Amino acid sequence: MAGIGFEIRKILQKNTLLSVVEAYGLAGIISSGPWVLSILTLLVIGLISMGMAIPTEIVIQFLVIVTYLMAASLIISGLFQLLVTRFISDLVSIQQEHRIVPNLLGSMLVTSLLAGLIGAGALSLCETIPPEVKIVIFATLILLCNQWLTIIFLSGMKEYYRILFTMAVSYGLMIILCLTLPPSGLFGLMLIFGSCQGILTFAFLYHIIRDFPAERLVSFEFLNFKKTFFSLMLCGVLYNFGVWLDKFVFWFSDETSHQVIDLFRASYIYDLPIFIAYLAIVPGMAVFMLRMETDFAGACITFYHAVREGETLSTIQSLKNKMIVACQQSLYEIFKVQGITLALLILWAEDILKMLNIDLSYLHLFYIDLVGVSLQVLLMAVLNVMYYLDKRIAALGLTTLMVVGNFTLAHVSILLGPIFYGYGFAATMLISSIVGMVMLDKQFDDLEYQTFMLQR
Repeated sequence: MAGIGFEIRKILQKNTLLSVVEAYGLAGIISSGPWVLSILTLLVIGLISMGMAIPTEIVIQFLVIVTYLMAASLIISGLFQLLVTRFISDLVSIQQEHRIVPNLLGSMLVTSLLAGLIGAGALSLCETIPPEVKIVIFATLILLCNQWLTIIFLSGMKEYYRILFTMAVSYGLMIILCLTLPPSGLFGLMLIFGSCQGILTFAFLYHIIRDFPAERLVSFEFLNFKKTFFSLMLCGVLYNFGVWLDKFVFWFSDETSHQVIDLFRASYIYDLPIFIAYLAIVPGMAVFMLRMETDFAGACITFYHAVREGETLSTIQSLKNKMIVACQQSLYEIFKVQGITLALLILWAEDILKMLNIDLSYLHLFYIDLVGVSLQVLLMAVLNVMYYLDKRIAALGLTTLMVVGNFTLAHVSILLGPIFYGYGFAATMLISSIVGMVMLDKQFDDLEYQTFMLQR
């Protein structure tokens, strides 16, 4: 994510109050924009559709299918998100930028094939969904998988505001089409959503291809056995799977869910509060991006440069201490800002639910979900530090803990009854964050030794 860090540092160099607001705003939108815009757009489309001649049942089917598409696309694309990011950063460090786009297209091709197989297999089991709707779902899944891959390249580009404008136009177009086109049921809603995702994906791809000229079309170097970090593939998949796992548990438990259409199930009691709660991550993600990709990233780069250039041990230890301080300050800033956000949202939670016309019986679960998503931001920061330190096995262990914990505790919360719903997710994020910080503390203790051993 060095590209966005450079851009933010350039903004902060203006040393004005407006530049600080601009930097935080840019960091927040880049880091959480696609996810937040997706939630907001779906909420607006749902409200618009219910106010039109579209049956509520159709609107619910649309929202549930899109939710599954988001989950599946994040998990599938997670296979290559971290792997390709690491591979591309290595290409940049050796000034081989012409190899970036071919490997991106190669990863998109492999991802498309994998998504196509999974999508075709799942849709073949659906008996009541019309064929034309299946085709749109199939295409949208592939588009979303590729969209998440293109987004990881946005940090390496300089035209951030044009990219943000593209996102706003695409989601705005989605809302306008829902308002202006005649009602056409589930097929029409899915076609509008899929078409706009296609526009967004290809617009992102255009920006990338324009900024990174290539000498060939497709390359699969990122899958070279000698160059591939398979642990990063597992980390990417497990993290995204772990984040969604509690939802899957509630969706496919008879006590907490119901069938919406064919294989697609939902949990009315669990889904709405947690998806609204995810809007609370924006402040924490802004600080996460700003501090991690500027202060900590700069300290980390300086430390490893000193190791490579053969600086004295005292200099290296001093730089390590500066990196530890930068990490501590970054985590503290995230904890502080997200904590303040959490406190304010808990204070206003009842008003928020009333404003959205949501039953206040969801209030207790909304409180717990707000705590859970806030802790998730902290966990993401811990994992980010591990990736910077190249502690891939430790990150894999932490994401595995999150998967096991979320699966186990979600089941336990269902067994304990409705009053405990959401506690499994929040407890998992709390345990994982604490364990992750303990692991980081130990990793920093012998960082010089481990770093020198890696240079051999």
